[in-house]
Parts: sequence; C-alpha cells; structure tokens
Amino acid sequence: MTGCSGLLGGWLVEELADRGAEVVGLLRDRVPGSRLLLEGIHERITIVPGDVRDRDVLERVVNEYEVEVVFHLAAQTIVRIANRNPLSTFESNVAGTWNMLEACRRCSTVEAVVVASSDKAYGAQEELPYTEDAPLIGRHPYDVSKSCADLIAQAYHATYSLPVSVTRCGNLYGGGDLNFSRLVPGTIRSLLNGEAPVIRSDGAFVRDYFYVKDAVLAYLALAERMLDGEACGRAFNYSNESQVTVTEMVREIARVAGRPDLEPLILDEVTNEIPAQYLSAQRARSELDWAPRYDLDSSLEETVAWYGRYLSSAAGDS
Repeated sequence: MTGCSGLLGGWLVEELADRGAEVVGLLRDRVPGSRLLLEGIHERITIVPGDVRDRDVLERVVNEYEVEVVFHLAAQTIVRIANRNPLSTFESNVAGTWNMLEACRRCSTVEAVVVASSDKAYGAQEELPYTEDAPLIGRHPYDVSKSCADLIAQAYHATYSLPVSVTRCGNLYGGGDLNFSRLVPGTIRSLLNGEAPVIRSDGAFVRDYFYVKDAVLAYLALAERMLDGEACGRAFNYSNESQVTVTEMVREIARVAGRPDLEPLILDEVTNEIPAQYLSAQRARSELDWAPRYDLDSSLEETVAWYGRYLSSAAGDS
C-alpha cells in the first residue's frame, strides 16, 4: 500500500490488519502525529521506506514481498499547495501513479490494483451529479493531476490488461486527518477550542463529504470483486449522495460539537476551486452491491469524539 500514513491509509491499514492480511506499507515520511504511528498501527505491518517517484523501489517492494493486491493512495492532496507548487503535485500524483502501475505490470504476483482518483478528476461540469461516464476535464493543477492519474490507470488496463480499477470519492473526513487547513478538522479544532470556525471560501461551495470508514469498506469491496475476476478496468464513484454547502457542513459540525453559538467567519478568499461537485454512486450500488453504513450525524459524532481525545492528549503532553 502507498499512502499508508494518510487519513484513508491509516484506517485501511488497520482494517486489513484486523482481517488478518499481511500488509506492506511504503512510507516516505515518518509523521509522528499520523494515526499509523500515533495509535501503533505501524507495528502490525511491514514498513518499507520509499517514495512513489522512485520506480526501482516500487518494483523491488512489489516483487520481493510478492504483493497480490495494491492500494495506491499516495498523493499530494491539498488544493492550495497544488496551486502554489504544481510540479511537486504532478510528480507525486501523476508520475507516482505511472511508476506504481509499471511496477505492478512487471510483477506476476499482482492480482488487483486499486488506484485512488477523486471527484476532482471530473473538473467543473454543468451536469451533476457526476457519473463515471462523464469526461475527465480537470483544469487546475490538483484536478488535472487526478484526471491524468485516472486516465493512466485506465490505459494500463486497456493496453496491458493490468487488473486495475479506479475509485472516485468525495471529500474524505474522519478522525486522524491532522491537516487542519481542511474544513472538517479545522472546524472541529476551532469549535473545541471555543473559537469561531473559519471558512476560506464564500461558504456556498457544494461538496460531497464522505466518511473515511465508509471509504475503507468501499475500497475493500472493490478489491474483493476484482479478485473474483470482476470490476477490473472500471471506475467507481463512492458517495453518500447527500450534498451540502460548506456553510451547512460547518454548522452541522458545530451542532454535533455542542457549539452552535459559534458562527463561522467567512473569508471568501478561495480561487481556482470548483463551485459545485457531487457524485452518483449508482454504479457501485448496483454492480458491487455497496452502500454506505454511516449517516452524517453518526460519522460526525465519531469524528468530533476522536479529535476531542486527540486534542486533550496533545494538550496534556505540552
């Protein structure tokens, strides 16, 4: 697995280990605050230092550990960083993807490769919700990096019959995301500190917010179907199919956190982001018999509780 120290990666590693899988995780940076290290999940898997930009390392790991299923999650995921530094984003998200796919193509043990794309790969479109048949027309650096990685993955299946499929999720959230510039963790931290949450946009942007535990089960459902010889070469949207504006999301978090009195501060300073994005998950529901298990209230309750414990512990250590 690549990206094992990220939000989705940490939860996916834990679930795989719980199921008795032998997990090999590629780790570029040792991030002390990540769930992978913070909660001791790394002790249950094999960690290999490396970077997805190094194809030789990827090929060695996949071959030496006789990897059967690859979850390729590694990416630079912050839109404002992509706008500020597009080359590093392209190197991680695009070159990292083709390096991973090429390593898998050259290893006979690989039976399934799940590549994490994003709803951002679709770019801005008039017809919503996105379906998997919509064109991939990202225009800004992060969106373009996801469009490219997505198309490259499809090319490896079409050209080389590599057993690869693509996931396209909405905005993931859940305990363990320590990038507090993101809406959900930043809002929760502000609220728990008794401060007004900050919205960088005008608050009217519409998004799919997708709980990380539902994403884990979605990825595993897809991988299992691929091992059964189904779903390869396909892309799947995953979503609760419940869209909210940024302001609505912040107010819902405030309600769950018990601080509805703290009104958000709206900065309206965002550029190069798509105003409205949301997904149809009909294909995953019908072809994979998949459905989300968590609603917004229950998932936010778990998420707020996780950050409450984390921030209390961090305060106690300081």
